[in-house]
Amino acid sequence: MTSPVWDPQQYLRFADERTRPLRELLGRVPELPAAPTVLDIGCGPGNSTAGIRRRWPDATITGIDSSAEMLATARGEQGEPSADYLLADAASYDPAPAAPDLIVSNATLQWIDGHLALLPRWAAALKPGGVIAFQVPGNFEAPSHLLLGELWRSARWRDRLGEDAPRAGVHRPEEYLAALLAAGCTADVWETTYSTLLTGPDPVLEWTKGTALRPVLSRLADDAERAAFVAEYAALLREAYPAGPHGTVFPFRRIFAVGERV
Repeated sequence: MTSPVWDPQQYLRFADERTRPLRELLGRVPELPAAPTVLDIGCGPGNSTAGIRRRWPDATITGIDSSAEMLATARGEQGEPSADYLLADAASYDPAPAAPDLIVSNATLQWIDGHLALLPRWAAALKPGGVIAFQVPGNFEAPSHLLLGELWRSARWRDRLGEDAPRAGVHRPEEYLAALLAAGCTADVWETTYSTLLTGPDPVLEWTKGTALRPVLSRLADDAERAAFVAEYAALLREAYPAGPHGTVFPFRRIFAVGERV
């Protein structure tokens, strides 16, 4: 599948909503050294890196991402300019030389096929007592994603977009629990569904433009085709997520996991 071209500003339109799960994840991390070494794998535009800095002001932090556009924003004032950054693919990146106290991955693993296999490698790289903390979206059966996949595969669009619709996905919470335990960690795994209130015109569409819709926008080079696809998708979303008197309620399930190396 063609790699999406990420738009940091679109992603950051909902920065508070996207960062809330990270804050709750970091709040469950066990005690670390006062100045830990932290890897933020899949750091995106640096909002997660900034959250790590607030939690551990004296940490040595390295943000890793495969998008040069995201890293450019992460290095600026909208991100966390005091951190180091590395352009690398999360699936192949080797964290062992850093000997981290903490590996954080915020809404990244869902883009990596077979990502359970990364957890033993990440756990082995940790210092004794080190921690892996990650969260992933668990809404791949929600209308926002199902409708996008159906439209991608529809007669009008499948020839333009190809048969390989996005296959981003996650595992059941108990599978993450088992994987962390097998990797020699104690584990704390849970899930939360946020009833997020979005405002403005077509707010669920604007949300997906920062994430799930990116592979489509990357495939369609013609502006008119992009506009036509987005218009069809927007109409489907308006029906699935009707606006109420205070805005549009967007239920969003998240899966969290914290593993401490024994």
